[in-house]
Amino acid sequence: MKSKWLSLLIFLASLACTQQAAHNHNRREKEHGSERESDGAFSPRDHNHGEGDDHDTSFDHEAILGSRKEAEEFDDLPPEEAKKRLKVLLGKMDRNLDEHIDKNELYAWILRSFKSLSEEDSTDRFEDADEDDNGSVSWEEYKADEYDFDDDQDMKEALADPDTAEEWKLMQEDHYLFKAADKDDNGNLNKKEFFSFTHPEEDLQMQPHVVQQILKDKDSDKNGVLSFKEFIGDRAKDQNKDWLISEKDRFDNELDKNGDSSLNKEEIIAWIIPSNEEIATEEASHLFAGADEDMDGVLSFEEVINNYDLFVGSEATDYGDHLTNMHRFEDEL
Repeated sequence: MKSKWLSLLIFLASLACTQQAAHNHNRREKEHGSERESDGAFSPRDHNHGEGDDHDTSFDHEAILGSRKEAEEFDDLPPEEAKKRLKVLLGKMDRNLDEHIDKNELYAWILRSFKSLSEEDSTDRFEDADEDDNGSVSWEEYKADEYDFDDDQDMKEALADPDTAEEWKLMQEDHYLFKAADKDDNGNLNKKEFFSFTHPEEDLQMQPHVVQQILKDKDSDKNGVLSFKEFIGDRAKDQNKDWLISEKDRFDNELDKNGDSSLNKEEIIAWIIPSNEEIATEEASHLFAGADEDMDGVLSFEEVINNYDLFVGSEATDYGDHLTNMHRFEDEL
């Protein structure tokens, strides 16, 4: 018995360290502006959110707090302190001062949080890349921080590896957007320009450059739109019939909004750059589903506070996760 509980304590200690490391890594990775889906689109903000057992509660907390750092801080707060701070946030959320949060108020707050999360991420990455601390980032600084290419390596030999070739392609795309964000054309990005570069979804002036990049890469007949064949491109290699049918259905029923069998510039933007508005709408509906106890279409302050773990979490939430893992471990012994 003593050995069993000793093993359990060792397990819990290692679990806490492992979970914290994974937790921090996932928070950092989620906002990485250059992270892409298999088709080349920027990953949506909620791509790791999930449902059921795979549900990522940290996304909910960040959507309310607008900061990964604050979300991590809330993870360590006692429940009463978490509730106290949440009530202060509710006062800011409640624009008509009726002590209820309607869907429009929650939606507007989540959109604001998304912008704050992007700014926080961009600032962190700017500070990492600004190696000489001169208040701007050169392409060489960014390249050295984000990519592992050695200027002296044999690129012809390196690019024979598919993974290296894909990384090289992403770097070239980054370089194009870097130059597009350099609005004063001085070869360096200040913090505002760096934000436009790392988060083009937040800057309407960057969207034409994103479209131009896609057309340059995929528009083989140079007619300014993408056919289905151009859309799938090289991705069709080594794929089966089911994949092709699935992509054709997606192209026809999700991406090709006007039904003309091609993607115009507006449709390309909707495909490549995820819509914060759509994600904010879905997140507001998700939070309402979890907290609107009387189902009257608004959230009272009391309902939100009662479900504080859904909105902001606290050390009690993490404790519950540890208990679940502990019971699972005991069952396996």
